[in-house]
Amino acid sequence: MKRFFVCCLVMALLMTTGCGKVNNIQILSTVDTAMGTVISQTIYTEGHYNTGLEVLQTIRDLEKDLLSRRIESSEVYRVNHGAQGEEVLLSEELAVILEQSLSLWEKSEGAFDVTLGPLIEVWDIDSLAAGEHVEEFTVPTAETLREAKERCGSEHITLTREENEVTLSLQDNVTIDLGAVGKGVALDAVHDLLLRRTDVTAAVISAGGSILTYGRKPDGSAWKVGIVDPEDTSSTKGILTIKGSMCVSTSGDYERFVEIDGKRYHHILDPKTGYPAEGDVRSVTILSENGFESDALSTACFVLGVEKGLNLLSEYDAEGLFILRDGSVKMTEGMKKYYEP
Repeated sequence: MKRFFVCCLVMALLMTTGCGKVNNIQILSTVDTAMGTVISQTIYTEGHYNTGLEVLQTIRDLEKDLLSRRIESSEVYRVNHGAQGEEVLLSEELAVILEQSLSLWEKSEGAFDVTLGPLIEVWDIDSLAAGEHVEEFTVPTAETLREAKERCGSEHITLTREENEVTLSLQDNVTIDLGAVGKGVALDAVHDLLLRRTDVTAAVISAGGSILTYGRKPDGSAWKVGIVDPEDTSSTKGILTIKGSMCVSTSGDYERFVEIDGKRYHHILDPKTGYPAEGDVRSVTILSENGFESDALSTACFVLGVEKGLNLLSEYDAEGLFILRDGSVKMTEGMKKYYEP
């Protein structure tokens, strides 16, 4: 028997005030879409310039010009179609993202991998979550997964930096997919934008499973970010209290999935098996000053599990919280000062 579930991709509840004005500070709240997810903004500003539109355009331009593997105008698309056995010159922006990605791939023992496009296409969980061709879903065969895995692996990426130039080549049929870091990269770009907008005193930006808090609210209170309870996604497991600018990202098996005969197939794939990652972890939340790290580490730590995930986090300036299948919570020592059940 097949039973299909579509869960809205919402990382956490944001405790913010609505549109209005406090002590001559305008509070502007908007909800829109970009990068295939919901973009929610609350911006506190002393001016009248609509920074929210600029934030949204920044995210959309990143997808269109840099990150997308489907949009022909993006650099990733051009690299995937031009670097098959050939060297191509990279922009510094993409070069840095790929250098960080390859470093994390090595440190995570392959748990994080930006070449999983063939496996992602075989499973196609994202389309199922969007309500597309749900009734057609079947679990991929072992042979199908084997063939897809042969076209994956960051060891097939050759990245060379010489002076001010970075070149890349890919083994035939290997492609780059930055879906696991795209939201984090977008939040880093938004943070840079907000730093340039001197009229913006504070903001909270949510992009799917990733959140950026920026500055301090007019009343001086901290940001409150709820961590979803995987057993009841309408409620929270706990609250993070954050002061200042930070990025929070969560990866969980409740976000995008399909269930067949009681078995859940979610969107977080284990590069070693080609199947959705299995283990005791239901969700991982990462807190970092860096959007790329928060987004990428949430995926890597979900695949690795608690013990290896905590070891990985010790190599980064980031904190992590794991919710396990029995409902218990494990976290880094530093996360304890932010988290309240």
